[in-house]
Amino acid sequence: MMQADALIVGGGIAGLQAAIQLGRYRHRVAVVDRGYGRSTLCRRYNNVLGWPDGVSGMELREKGRKQAESFGVVWIDDEITGLAKTEDGFTAFGRRGAYAGRVMLLATGVIDRFPDVPGLKACLGTSVYVCPDCDGYETSGRKTVVLGSGNSGARMALELLYWTDDITYVNHGGKPIDPSLAERLAEHRVDVVNGTLEAVEHDEGRFRTARLAEGGAVAGERAFIAFGGNEVNTALAASVGAERLENRHIVTDPRTKMTTVPGLWAAGDVGVHSEQLTVAMGEGALAAVWMHKELLRQGIATRPEAPAINRSTR
Repeated sequence: MMQADALIVGGGIAGLQAAIQLGRYRHRVAVVDRGYGRSTLCRRYNNVLGWPDGVSGMELREKGRKQAESFGVVWIDDEITGLAKTEDGFTAFGRRGAYAGRVMLLATGVIDRFPDVPGLKACLGTSVYVCPDCDGYETSGRKTVVLGSGNSGARMALELLYWTDDITYVNHGGKPIDPSLAERLAEHRVDVVNGTLEAVEHDEGRFRTARLAEGGAVAGERAFIAFGGNEVNTALAASVGAERLENRHIVTDPRTKMTTVPGLWAAGDVGVHSEQLTVAMGEGALAAVWMHKELLRQGIATRPEAPAINRSTR
């Protein structure tokens, strides 16, 4: 079994930032990642400091992994299916092996639920979006289509009215909408089209139309998805007794990001906050700082020999 000082489950944005910080503390750090999540789907983040033209999730992940490995972080391609609290920390059980850590970070994220229709994934992050706080700006003054279901899509359409008043809501499957929401949609002249989304037609990732199985299509310049029922990956936390809210997000200390289970931290979209890349990055760093403090408290920080540094000046 592999033994690490700090074990991180999830190699997305929060997990990567934590790994970099812990690696720079010269701890033995291992990241176990299944290779799939929100950041693997988003083709462009447009609200990240230092990337004025946007950056894809995959580019951030690839560069982040390389950066973490430069500090000695070990990367393990596996999916964790079980977790146990032990006398010395935690043991995570994967499909390919078991991994132990004195302290542990869960950065397992959220998976957005949406129908598997042709063309949709190709537009994510370039012209079809998930988070209005991140990308509502992209709809400014543009004809926008909300692809959603029932109340979730209705709420998204109403929120986007801050940016544009030209919105059509495609209610996938014709799921019922609460009368109060339906009244507000009508008041703001949001067209509601009940039908089954069959495909998204696009031009190299630029949304053009949502084609319906019943016939016809809804055209637009931008789109948002809001189907509800997103998967919050917190079952591992619950299995060792970490407190969760009713929506299954993990409760953490706002200062340290530690869960209600001593030695177990959580950061990123699994926590309780606005689900944004920059927030996940900050939480990953914050969690790592306090994980380091806990390792020092336990007296197990090994401080391996530092790498040689070229201090010559030009």
